[in-house]
Formats: sequence, structure tokens, C-alpha cells
Amino acid sequence: MKKVLITGFTGQVGSQLADFLLENTDCYIIGMMRWQEPMDNIYHLTKRINNKDRVEIFYADLTDFSSMQKLFENKRPDFIFHLAAQSYPKTSFDIPIETLQTNIIGTANLLENIRLLKQKDGYHPVVHICSSSEVYGRAKVGVRLNEETKFHGASPYSISKIGTDYLGQFYGEAYGIRTFVTRMGTHSGPRRSDVFFESTVAKQIALIEAGLQEPVIKVGNLSSTRTYQDCRDAIRAYYLLSQASLNNKVPCGETFNIAGEEAFKLPEVIDILLSFSYRKDIVVKTDSERLRPIDADYQMFDNTKIKSFIDWKPEIPARKMFEDLLNHWRDEIKSGRIPLDR
Repeated sequence: MKKVLITGFTGQVGSQLADFLLENTDCYIIGMMRWQEPMDNIYHLTKRINNKDRVEIFYADLTDFSSMQKLFENKRPDFIFHLAAQSYPKTSFDIPIETLQTNIIGTANLLENIRLLKQKDGYHPVVHICSSSEVYGRAKVGVRLNEETKFHGASPYSISKIGTDYLGQFYGEAYGIRTFVTRMGTHSGPRRSDVFFESTVAKQIALIEAGLQEPVIKVGNLSSTRTYQDCRDAIRAYYLLSQASLNNKVPCGETFNIAGEEAFKLPEVIDILLSFSYRKDIVVKTDSERLRPIDADYQMFDNTKIKSFIDWKPEIPARKMFEDLLNHWRDEIKSGRIPLDR
């Protein structure tokens, strides 16, 4: 039975990747998390975790080299999906040093442990390094972003992901570690954190419907145009790339854009989400607290490269993704889990 390590196990992508692997493979999952992380996204797996029924938790911290060393020496996973990060661009302006340490030094700690074990006894896993479309920063209107597009750091987060991206490429090219790097565009769906635009809008609609918020949605900059894809589609691409890498069909250190093919201006996203609500009295207001100093305000992608390596395309329509997201927040609030106003 192949062992799979998921860093960022408790996040939207990590938890849904675990669901995908449990349903579609026979692999054994090691979910890495820090002991104090919220369990909301993995409560449905608690029974399986307690019984070690193809999934267990390993407590470690990316920024603590010794805990990562213990993880790799004890577990020796065959596949590593490195998803853990300080992943909120706006938050990165408030905690830039922590963002850089977690995303760059944390990734270096992971890759360096793999390199040392490869040198010691030939350990040779497949390693997925999750970068971000934010590495491209602000793009020129009308330009479709491909893997050769120049990087532009538009936030401490995007700068940290540029470092993560280059580390994934470097360790693949220099040391022959089977890394591949993905730059996922804007993605959403159930379990999306409420610090992201479309999720905070959906959350506020659900709060308004429940009588817990006045009928006013607070937003930041609405001038962005972005593609959207369902996280569950991206996870399928992650898995297919890992299998291609295992079969030596992906060169070490290769990079891939993974993005949706439906584009929306942000006001259109609000209109779609509001169309699913029975409340017709909701208004939208700009909140200065939600504005970033710089926004990556235009991003359209070229998926040609990834499609030349694997048989993949986005399958879940964006409208269903947005509706599933809104229903997720309705269910959370109905269960008594009242989210913060942010």
C-alpha cells in the first residue's frame, strides 16, 4: 500500500484531497498538521483517523526542521502533496515575516529532508510543490498567463510563493528529486476559507439569511477579473500529475498552471451568489478594511501545457461551485458554527 503525505491536511484543498484519495485509491494517508489547528474540515474523518483506517495524523511544523526530520525518517511517504502554507494574500501584509518563513523556509525544510534521505539511502518519493497563480501578480489586461510569463510579486504572499516555486524547481533539477510545481488559479467550493472574496460573500449571505447580519455585504476591491475553478477539479489534476511523475512522464522540477476556464468580474460573482438567495434586499458596500495595498487584479490562464501531460480539464461548472459554497456556509451556520465577521 502506497503512503501519501498531505501537508496542510486540515485546509480546504488538503481535506478534499484526502477525501478524493480515500474514495479513488487504496493508499494510506498521513495528514500533517500542527497540534493547535482547527479540525473543522476533517471532523468527518475522525472515526477513520482514530482507527487508523487508511488515514492518520502526524503532528509537525514546517518551520521546525527536527519535526520534519522525524516525520520523514519514521514514515517514508511514497507521495508528498505539499499544500501547507500561510495562504492568505491580504493577511501577508500584516505578517510578512511569518509568511516568508512558513512558505519559503518551511518548503526548504521539507525538501532538504528529502534530499538528505535520498543521499543517505536512495529515498525517492514523488513531491508535489503547491505554488500559486499569485506569483504572476498584476498581469496586463488581455494577456493569457502561461508557465513562461514573468513573475511579479504583488504581496508578501506572492513573493513567498515565488520562493516556494523556485525551490521546487531547484531541488528537482539539482538533485533529481521527482518534484513538480503547480500554480493553481483562483479556486473555490465547499470548505473555502472565509478570508477569500467569494467565500466571505457567500458566508455573509448565509448570515443574513439566518438573521445574524444586517442585509449588507461588505467587500473590498471589485475591479478584479479572474478565472474560477472548483477545488475538486484541481485535486484531480494534482493526482494525475503525481501518477505521471511516478511513471517518469514529468521531468523533475516541471511547472504547471492549473486554472478554471470560466472568467468573471467580481461583481458578477456577487450577482451569481445573490441569485441563489431568497433575500432580495441585500446591498453591497465597500469596506476599507478589506482593501489590499496591491491587488493581482487581472488573471487569465493558458492550460495548454498541463493538458499536454495529462488527460484533464475542469468539469464542475462555476455556478455549481458557487452554489455548493453557499450551501456549505448555510450548513455551518445551521450547525451552530457562527463564523467571525471578516
